[in-house]
Amino acid sequence: MNTTTTEPSARRQAATDPSARRQAADDPLRLTLVVGSNRHGRFGPVVADWLLDRIRDRDDVVAEVVDVAEADLPMSLEPTPEATAALSGITPKLARADAFVVLTPEYNHSFPAGLKNLVDWHFTEWQAKPVGLVSYGGLSGGLRAVEHLRQVFAELHAVTVRDTVSFHNAGAAFDDRGALRDPSGPDAAAKAMLDQLVWWGRALREARVNRPYGG
Repeated sequence: MNTTTTEPSARRQAATDPSARRQAADDPLRLTLVVGSNRHGRFGPVVADWLLDRIRDRDDVVAEVVDVAEADLPMSLEPTPEATAALSGITPKLARADAFVVLTPEYNHSFPAGLKNLVDWHFTEWQAKPVGLVSYGGLSGGLRAVEHLRQVFAELHAVTVRDTVSFHNAGAAFDDRGALRDPSGPDAAAKAMLDQLVWWGRALREARVNRPYGG
């Protein structure tokens, strides 16, 4: 499976040409939003749409989406033709990303099996890249799922940023049109998380160009 979309010549140029390094540092961060729920009647798309609006307000990030509900991946981790076909629409989006935001609900004190399966189908695509975590749920706001994801991404040599965005009693936080009833807190939390993600994303992008990660 693909692990990068950067041409070797481009990497060599960036490593030897100071102007190329400066240009790469200033380029918008390529961010992949992973929507982690595939449950029937899921609430995830409401939160995802809100988050994408926050991302589009920025000029330092460009985003694309991977949706677990649209990923028909077997649980066997066997590279069958069907799995290869499903991965062809997912792996390139992860490989070319400089950073990720993973949006997760909380199922039984953890994150969904479909999200774990998508994560496990990949390895090098996550390495030496930052991950922001957004969660939603009932009283806990999905924070137990977030803490489990931190352990998973640490094993994959990814860096989770400190600040998260969480929606407690998420259904009541949004109105019937999908707008937040009180956006001030979540908007501030999203800005803090995205600011950290951009810092780490740019730093690690430059590091991967100059000193390829060998973990």
